[in-house]
Order: sequence, then C-alpha cells, then structure tokens
Amino acid sequence: MDAKNIKVAGFGGQGVMMFGQILAYSATKDEINGLWFPSYGPETRGGTANCSVIVSDKQINSPVFKNADHLVAFNLPSLDKFKEYLADEGLILYNSSLIDEEVKSTHALVVGVPINDIATELGNIKVANMVMMGAYLELTKLFSDATIEYVIKKILGEKKADLVQINKDAIEAGKAYVRKLGVKYA
Repeated sequence: MDAKNIKVAGFGGQGVMMFGQILAYSATKDEINGLWFPSYGPETRGGTANCSVIVSDKQINSPVFKNADHLVAFNLPSLDKFKEYLADEGLILYNSSLIDEEVKSTHALVVGVPINDIATELGNIKVANMVMMGAYLELTKLFSDATIEYVIKKILGEKKADLVQINKDAIEAGKAYVRKLGVKYA
C-alpha cells in the first residue's frame, strides 16, 4: 500500500478528530502504520479543527505533509483552506449539506455527500461524521467493515456501547449514498 496522506477538517464539534482517530487506529488494528496529528483553533466547539492522518505499510518518519492525497472537508472554510494542498489524482470529499456551491478540481475526484441531512434522517445529527466515514470508506476501500466496527467499539467503550449501532447505520448510509451516485475512486 502506498502511503495515504489524509487531511480531515471542519468546525470543532463535528467529529473531525474522531474521524481521524478511527482511521489511524484502524491502521494499527490491521498491523500497518497509522499516525494521527490533531490541530485545534482557539475554541473547541465552533472553532476550527483539523487533523492529519497518515496510513502506510512503511515507516512514517514525520507527521507533517505538504499535500494530502485525500481531503475530507466538513465545512466551506476548511474546504477553501486545504483544497489547494491536494496531490494530483487526489480525492475531495465534502459535506454538501453545508457547502452548497459547486466544487470543482482539475486534478482530483470531487464528491459531495449531504452528511447532515442523512444523519438527521437517521435521527441523530451527531453521527454525520460517521456518514462521512462510510462515504470515505466506500470510495477508498481503505479498511474493512470489521476493522472499523472493532475500532468504533474500542473508542466508544462500554459506557457508550449503545451508540455502536447508530454509528454502524450511519456508516452504511454513507456507503449507500456513494454507491447510489455510482462514483468510483479506489
């Protein structure tokens, strides 16, 4: 597997950090290298939040990269800030519930998913990040459903075990949305 540099960005409280952690922990679960490097704005909820994630079967020497292979943008300010730092043949996955302008790229696949709308239909807006996770996994095929489910159970722990099913449902809804679009990346 070639190293994947992934930038995940949005407002604090949108689940950006959990998204990145799940990817990094999934790499560890699959016995490959994973690194998660968070960056917060001055506020937590409502402020800016982003993280860099690197997944590779080779040793990762630095948590810093200039160009991302994949950009997962939960809001317009994040999309605007990071889209110029995308590698050729990259992927831009964005929240079309909050970004209603047309997003274009000459060198990347661009896919919009209305994650807030889908999460609301599922009955819990807080799983919008897992809708995005499902869309991301459907496009990239980076990790199996079993790996992601294992990591989600570990992160949520026994105290939040009742939330595992809604998170699984959200992931499946994100995957189904991308399948319906008929878009292929991996």
